[in-house]
Amino acid sequence: MLRTKGDESARRDQRGRRKRKGLCDVPDLVTMGRAAQQHLATKHAARERALPKSRSAIRLCANAIRAAHRGEFDQANRLLLEAGGLLRDMASDLREHLDIFHAGFVSDAQKEYSEAAVTCALIQRQPLPTPETLSVEWAPYLNGLGEATGELRRYVLDRMRQGNLEGCEEILADMDEIYSLLITLDYPDAITGNLRRTTDSVRGILEKTRGDLTVGVSQTRLSDVMHRVEERLRALDRLTER
Repeated sequence: MLRTKGDESARRDQRGRRKRKGLCDVPDLVTMGRAAQQHLATKHAARERALPKSRSAIRLCANAIRAAHRGEFDQANRLLLEAGGLLRDMASDLREHLDIFHAGFVSDAQKEYSEAAVTCALIQRQPLPTPETLSVEWAPYLNGLGEATGELRRYVLDRMRQGNLEGCEEILADMDEIYSLLITLDYPDAITGNLRRTTDSVRGILEKTRGDLTVGVSQTRLSDVMHRVEERLRALDRLTER
């Protein structure tokens, strides 16, 4: 195959362009490596500062719930205040690292904080805290709201075992309202943080609590009736003895 001078010239130009492109576009790997080291070291340091705070906040929230069940509301509120401070510190630490902020451990801490705050508020018959007042994202707040029903069930069962049904109907109504809200939020799990699974759990907890409370109330009423009948029989016995 014959090659013309034009073909040879075109090939030389192409080789020259490839050569010039390589010389101009190869980055300075040493400089790039230093920048990568600095970027990742800064990100790692921010994560290491935030991660222990997440663990501490979760532990504080668990202790706050236990204190609320014992009726130690001042202690519960103090622990919640401390946990909220840690969450704000985490948000500050990760302000420039949103990928780490949304990695999962911050969301877990926010969910536990929401659960504890909702539980303590409803047990004390106080207004329900909002995501804005707690400074948390919607997804962890809603999941925490749902998981609070488990703690409310525990509170109702504890009072039933003590023979004190006062306030149990109100707590059951709160649980019903929570479920009624969650069931309307039909969005992808990627947005809600697997809220469907939490909602399904809430439904089971609600129905079990409703059944347990219904049986407990019925037994209490029956016991009261039997006690009144017994008192009347004793009164009749005293009259006949005379």
